[in-house]
Amino acid sequence: MNVADAMTPRESVVTVSLPGSRDDALEHLRTGEFSSVAVVKDGDGEEVFRGLVSREALIENPDEDQLALLLEEGPTTSADASLEKLSTLMRETGARRIPVVDGDRLEGIVTITDVVPAIAEGDADGDTRVGELATRAINTLYAGAPLRVAERELSFADVPYGMVLDDGAEVSGIFTDADLIEVAEVVEGEDETGEAVADEDDDWKWEGIKAVGNRYVPTRNVEFPEGVVADYMTEDVVTVSKTKTAQDAARAMLSNDIEQLPMVTGGDLTGVVRDMDLLKAL
Repeated sequence: MNVADAMTPRESVVTVSLPGSRDDALEHLRTGEFSSVAVVKDGDGEEVFRGLVSREALIENPDEDQLALLLEEGPTTSADASLEKLSTLMRETGARRIPVVDGDRLEGIVTITDVVPAIAEGDADGDTRVGELATRAINTLYAGAPLRVAERELSFADVPYGMVLDDGAEVSGIFTDADLIEVAEVVEGEDETGEAVADEDDDWKWEGIKAVGNRYVPTRNVEFPEGVVADYMTEDVVTVSKTKTAQDAARAMLSNDIEQLPMVTGGDLTGVVRDMDLLKAL
C-alpha cells in the first residue's frame, strides 16, 4: 500500500492562499479537525505549495497577522512512497500531516489519520501488542490548573495531550491542544515602554534611538477563558489494555474520534498509546 492509496487528493484538501491572514487559517484549525492547514500561492497561473500553518504557530505568535510569516517548513513525500517509509518519516520528524508533492505542486495531504484506518482495516500490519508500542512516559495536568498554565505545560512537554489528575491524584479526564485552540482568543492591547530606551552613557544603547516621554506599543496576546482544565476536559476516557493489538487500538481511535488511548493494567495507568505509536507496528 502506497501513499497514493491513503492520501487525501488535492481536490479535497482544505487550503488557504497567500496573501492571507491568521484568521484564514484559524477558521479551519479552530474546528479541531486539523492540526495544520496547507498554504498555497498562485505563481504565474500555476498553484505553488508554500508550507503549513499549525495550531501551535497561531498560539505562539499572537502578534503575527501575516500568513506568510506563520509558515512552517516541514517534510514532504511523494505519492509512490510506501506506507512503511511514510511511517518512518512521521516518527522521525513528529509530523502528523505531510504534504504530498510533485516538485512545487501539491498533489494531496497524507495524515496520520489516513494511516490509522489502514491499520484498523488490516491493510497494514496491526498484529503487534499495544504493550510493545505504548509510551510509558505519561504527561499529566492538574484538574484545577488555569488554561494558561495548561497551555504552557503542553508546550513545554511538546505533546498534544495531558491526562488530568484530581485532588486525589486519580485520573479524571483527558485534555488536548484541540480543546485549547477551540476557546483561545487573540486580544489586542498596549504595553508601556517607559521613559527612555537608554541613557546617552549606556554602552548598550542603539545609536540614535531614545524614547521621549512615555511610549506605548500595541500588543496582542492569546487569552483563554476563566476556568480550569476540569471545565474543558473530556471526562469519559476510552482506555486500552496492553494485550490488545495495534489493530484493536486503531479501531478504538477511529470509532471514538480520538488520537490517544491511555493504557490501563490492573486498574493502573501504565502508559499512553498515541496514534503515532501505532506507526511503530509498520
